[in-house]
Amino acid sequence: MGRIAGVTAAETRERLLQAAAEVFAERGYDGTRVADIAAAAGVSNGALYAHFSSKADLLVSALKAHGRRMLADLFASGPDRSVTELLLVMGRWLPRREGAPGDLIVEALVAARRDQDVARPMRDYLGERADWLADLVRAAQSGSELDPALSPDALAHFCLLLSMGSALVPPTLHAVDDEEWSALLTRVVAALAPPTTPHTASSGC
Repeated sequence: MGRIAGVTAAETRERLLQAAAEVFAERGYDGTRVADIAAAAGVSNGALYAHFSSKADLLVSALKAHGRRMLADLFASGPDRSVTELLLVMGRWLPRREGAPGDLIVEALVAARRDQDVARPMRDYLGERADWLADLVRAAQSGSELDPALSPDALAHFCLLLSMGSALVPPTLHAVDDEEWSALLTRVVAALAPPTTPHTASSGC
């Protein structure tokens, strides 16, 4: 079982990432062998290693692929959204997170605590996500949507904690009412807006 006839290298890589997401979700990181993922993708171990250096590389690469697809879908569904609207949409989605993306995050976070082969790429992955979020905050500050006094890095870290936590507490373990959650997020985002400057009342008012 080597390279599949008529399938490009890019398609083989995508098959491996999809298979990795499914197998990791079913068996967990420790319970998964590289051979399991290769078999699920219908390729040889050698074909897998032509694309990925290790099981840890596969785990984090699968996580990145799911994240890119999610962001692409998010931007495609509302390309004209403001940054604060984008943050609200992402936040509203968090309590409903379940399935492969959430499973992958949980497996990666747990594995990173005891396996340096996972911890190293996970630090890079989380650093990239934090940088992207911080840039988003800076864009919102430049557009007067968020208070310029806020630390972009601190707010990005806060968003990361919410995102990672939502994967650890899926709706099957604890659910929240969508409207109540949305109302809370709206209050939180409103609190991050630039402070309003009180107008001085004139003597004629």
